[in-house]
Formats: sequence, C-alpha cells, structure tokens
Amino acid sequence: MSHSSTRCLHPSICSSVSAHAKAAGYKQPTLEERIAATNHELYEVNFPAPLVLPEDDLALDPDYPPQSFQEWVDEEDRNKITRAKRTVYIVAPPQIDDSVGPWRKWTRPQKSCSAASLTPPNPEEIKDYIAAFYHGLPVKLLPNHRLRFVPWEADQKPGKKTPSHVGLETPKECIGIRTRPCPDRTYSHQLNLDDLLDAAISILPKDAYALCMLVDHDLFEDDDDEFVCGRAYGGSRVAVVSSARYRPDLDILHSAEREHAWPASHCQRYVQECCSSQKPARKKAAQIKQPPSRDDRLLKDIVDISSLSPASPEEKAPLGLWLARMCRTVSHELGHCFGIDHCVYYACAMQGSASLAEDARQPAYLCPVDLVKVLCATGSTFQDRERAIEEYCKRPGKRGVPFFDALAAWCKGFSHETE
Repeated sequence: MSHSSTRCLHPSICSSVSAHAKAAGYKQPTLEERIAATNHELYEVNFPAPLVLPEDDLALDPDYPPQSFQEWVDEEDRNKITRAKRTVYIVAPPQIDDSVGPWRKWTRPQKSCSAASLTPPNPEEIKDYIAAFYHGLPVKLLPNHRLRFVPWEADQKPGKKTPSHVGLETPKECIGIRTRPCPDRTYSHQLNLDDLLDAAISILPKDAYALCMLVDHDLFEDDDDEFVCGRAYGGSRVAVVSSARYRPDLDILHSAEREHAWPASHCQRYVQECCSSQKPARKKAAQIKQPPSRDDRLLKDIVDISSLSPASPEEKAPLGLWLARMCRTVSHELGHCFGIDHCVYYACAMQGSASLAEDARQPAYLCPVDLVKVLCATGSTFQDRERAIEEYCKRPGKRGVPFFDALAAWCKGFSHETE
C-alpha cells in the first residue's frame, strides 16, 4: 500500500507489458495471435496488456500456455450448460453452532490494523454481481441455514482444546473439515480448502451448473501454504472463496495497494517503481524506454474516474472495497467452472495471481478472448452483459467505490468503442 503523503495523480498510463516482462521471459501473443484467439466477432486492438510486474504470476510462469476460444470450445472435459443444469449457485457462509461458539473468534483477525469492527460482504450483493457477470443464466443464493459448523464427533477427546477437525453439517450428512493453527498468526486457525470443496460437491443441487461456497474463515490447502483465498474444482463445477484475507484492515500486512489498485495499477510511474524496487541489479529497469503505448484513452479515462471518486478508500466505509474484492475473485473462480483457463493474452479477470498485492492490481473485466467464451456459454449478448454490469455498479452503495466506478465506466466506454 502506498504510504506517500502526496497523492499520485497517475499522469501517464502503461497499457503495454512492463519492462520486467522481457527479463522474466514473458512475451505477449502478437496482435494476429490475439485476434485469432477470439471468434473474430469481438476483439479490441487497444486492450491493455498484462503488466507482468516482479513476482506476478506470469513473471513466475511466463510460458503458461494460452487457451484460445476454439481450444475452449474443443475442450472435451469442459462441462456444457444444459436445460437441466444451468443455474449458478452462491452459498452463504455456514453458520456456527452455539455449541462451538468460541470458533467464531477464528473468523476475526489477530493482526488487524484497525480497531473498527467490519462485517463481511453481503452474499446477496455477491450473488447479484455474479448474475450480471454471467448474464443470461439464473443465479441463486443458497441460505446459510442449510450449513452449520458443529463439533466433529470423532475428534472429541477429553481435555483437547483445539480440534483437528470441525464438522460441516449439511442437510444430508456431516463432513469433517481439517483445521490447523494459522502459520503467520493473522488468524488463530484455518480450515482446509480441499475438504470444503468436497463438501461443496456434496451439496451441488441437481439443477446446478456451478456453485461457489463463501466462507469467512482463513483457508489452507497443504502444509506448504501460508494461506489460500480460494480455489475451483472446475471439472466438478464447484469453487470455494474466503473473505478472510481480503479484509481492508489487513492491507498493510499484505502490501495490498489501494492508491494503485486497478485501474490505477496501470499508472506508468507506479509500474516503473515496481520494476526498479526489487533488487539493485534491476534498478535500470526504470530507465528502460517503454514500447510506444497503444491508444489508451479509455484506460486513462477510467483511471481518472476512479481517482476522482467522491470518497477515497480511507474515507469511505471499507465494505465497498471488501465487496469488490470478493466479487472479482468469485467471478474468477467460477470462470474455471466454465472451463476457462488462466489468461495470458491481456490484463483480464481470468489472469492467474501469485499474491494479494497482484490481486489488487488486476481488472474486473474479461478480455476479448475470455469474453467470447462467457457469451458463448451463457447465450447473452455483449451489449446486454455490459449493461447489466454497469447497472449493478451504479446501485446505491456502489457509487463512490473506485472499483465499481471504474468498472461502470469501462463497460460503458468499451461498449461505445465496439459499436
């Protein structure tokens, strides 16, 4: 997070890859390759490239294979949407049974940089965002009274204060969820992501195309993880996303940007600073002349709009910021349920992410390659989808949140450019 007392005005914009991309070994597919990767009905030559800053996902794995629209269509393991299975479900965080009331403390950070009490984003708001993002499909909320964390009977040993498992009670069964103390002590305990994904599979409704379970607890996947924010079992059509690490009062701990969160992550000055601050040997990166920028008027416009939002993140109740982060991650993980792989073509909501800092820099929109995949899957039109997202972003409570202001402006501007 930026700690400068002088607010950056983002005077120039970087719509190309950073200077670090070449050193990392990443090369953006050519314009011809990018156009060929769509269905040729929708592409935009001025779409921003991925930044590829030091320690970003593409910097760590620059040879990650692209997935074109046709490759997505031809993917044998991709689940097709049918009349019988076309509903997307969002599952509200499970309740915590009164018999294990102390476990509620597991959802409260021990290292918060704020004394304020924050309430996690409303699942109904996330559901509505997903309904706009995947416009054309019904999106429903499964209420949390159907799921409860309860004691795991096999783990009840006399004198044992910290259980190795908790039970997740569903309408049909009780599933054991592994726990462990949180390695970095940001939270007291974490739940196992794989066990929660298995639970998500067990509650998948018959008419579901995909399901995303929301949780308030911090998560881990294996012993090597410090934490994870979410994951999808794309082939099984389920995902789990945790709100725990997206809390705005943990931003300093995670070096998560606010001033240069998307879309201001494309600020030229910020990009150069990121490329020059890693190691002394890389200091010259800031002096490397960037390739000529593509026409980035739309990107500059939305950066300006987000910077001029009526209230800064510090002045605005941080719930809007927390909601925005959850919306972006849930839409990303559900994208994997639609068979969409990580994007290497453009700055895109389907990019891979290697850190919470990179999460904050990534856009909420889909690039032309992944957008045609979603439109093909949902049966929606480009105009209807962009309009639905724009309308969501302009709802009461969203205006003044830089993320939603920028996304609304992007949808409106992109629609005009493609007419």
